[in-house]
Amino acid sequence: MDQQIFILLGMFVLMYFLLIRPQQKRAKDHKKVLSELKKGDEVVTNGGIVGKITSVDESFADLEVAAGVTVKVQKQGINNKMPKGTV
Repeated sequence: MDQQIFILLGMFVLMYFLLIRPQQKRAKDHKKVLSELKKGDEVVTNGGIVGKITSVDESFADLEVAAGVTVKVQKQGINNKMPKGTV
């Protein structure tokens, strides 16, 4: 009986370190990236649209995807910040 408890506890610890903890770290890093967005940053959205941020507020960002074409997206929809000069 004691061995079964240790095995079950060991499996829970293993699942925590392999699945839960890395997911929490990714979510924390993504939240940090979103909070640091500013005008002029180049980003890619979850839908694959690449653009340059023209304005940012609390929950939305305006992306310039082509000359004179601006799209408003939710900040949560921004997936990644790209290096300068990508667009």
